[in-house]
Amino acid sequence: MAITATVRNRVDEMEEAMNSINRRSALAFGISVAAALTCCGGSAFAQHTETLLTPDKLVWKDNPSLPKGAQIAILVGDPTKTGDVVVLRAKFPANYLVPPHTHPYAETVTLISGSVGFGVGEKVEKNGDLLKPGAFYAQPANHAHYVWTGDEEGIIEVHFVGPGGINYINPADDPRKK
Repeated sequence: MAITATVRNRVDEMEEAMNSINRRSALAFGISVAAALTCCGGSAFAQHTETLLTPDKLVWKDNPSLPKGAQIAILVGDPTKTGDVVVLRAKFPANYLVPPHTHPYAETVTLISGSVGFGVGEKVEKNGDLLKPGAFYAQPANHAHYVWTGDEEGIIEVHFVGPGGINYINPADDPRKK
């Protein structure tokens, strides 16, 4: 019995030591994650002051990286800065097409108004219904896709982490090279 009690005591001591190590490791991990989020994850918004925009206050500008007719409005962020969280809106006229392209970043897109089609791949195939306001689309970086509108203008809101960029699958489609 004495041997069993001694072994049991030793096992209990080892379990307590392991639990203590696990608690300290978990605490250290938690502090590391919090520090990373504070230093890095939150830094993109930390540089911005509060922003409140109404649709009538948006400043729409032509974007030379998109085919003629599209305009963008930057709501927050700087698409030229690495690590900056960017929110922009893109306005496409009726019967418009952004040919197949990729972006160096993952993005999320919400349809704000009008109707817009989103296709995946390196070839345009306008299959399926045009999406209506409220529709959401997310895609990974460097994923070939294209966008088109039907008989009405469409406005989308795009979220990504900079730097921005667009690379057309067919270089002849790139309006910056025309």
